[in-house]
Amino acid sequence: MKYGLNLLLWTDRMHDKMVPVVERIKAIGYDGIEIPIFELNETLHSQWGQRLDSLGLERTAVTVRGAGDNPVSPSASVRASAVDAMKRTLDCCRAAGVKTLCGPTHSAIGEFTGKGPTADEFKWGVDTMRQVADHAAQAGVTIAVEYLNRFENYFLTSVQQTVAFIQAVDHPHVRMMYDTFHANIEEKDLTAAIHAAAPLTVLVHISENDRSIPGTGHVHWNETFDALKSAGYNGWMVVEAFGQALPNIVAATKIWRQMFSSEDKLAVDSLAFMKANVKARWKEGVF
Repeated sequence: MKYGLNLLLWTDRMHDKMVPVVERIKAIGYDGIEIPIFELNETLHSQWGQRLDSLGLERTAVTVRGAGDNPVSPSASVRASAVDAMKRTLDCCRAAGVKTLCGPTHSAIGEFTGKGPTADEFKWGVDTMRQVADHAAQAGVTIAVEYLNRFENYFLTSVQQTVAFIQAVDHPHVRMMYDTFHANIEEKDLTAAIHAAAPLTVLVHISENDRSIPGTGHVHWNETFDALKSAGYNGWMVVEAFGQALPNIVAATKIWRQMFSSEDKLAVDSLAFMKANVKARWKEGVF
């Protein structure tokens, strides 16, 4: 198993003030970090790739699509913008040494039509993703498509829908991720959902129901870890939690009150929580 921590806890872009943060994450014992790629600057991400290499920190990345580059827009020009934005994001991943790019890359986050996804939107989404899949392969990156809960998007909101989407795209560099926060809202049977997703799952977000320290809320953690073990999962477990460090992150994630005493405590306790649950289930030497 590999353990990571999503940097959206502190920032939505990489900058020099993040150096001591990532050094501390390394010292705590994480294998890697998940970097936000919203600023499409290859030079910046190349510099960060070198920094992280020198620290011995691996990395995944997260990105989103918005209204102006919505992969399922009825506008062909907007969908073309989505293809361009995804290709540029993948170029930044390559520059940073990122092998797995996660996030809701299937549609625009926070955009709603007042109804569920249509057959045309599904077709547009699949076509858009197919257009970037070969670029992902050339960049050495696997796209881990993330479904979101119904309050953040309408296009993909369950494992079942996401598996169908990945199967329709039918490309080895387009897979999916499983997020315990969204699953806690949307899935009726966590074990069944994890097993259905497992053949395509390349990353798992460990996230509490209130986005605070994993293990302190009501996510069904024993069922979750038992199912991941029985499904044969052995990859990235990345903590995704959100605080009040940046106003735009607060607004996007709806964190209206302080959920933990400090980011440092969250980082330390989250790693201990993941390792304890893995140690209790996975035999020594398998991860």
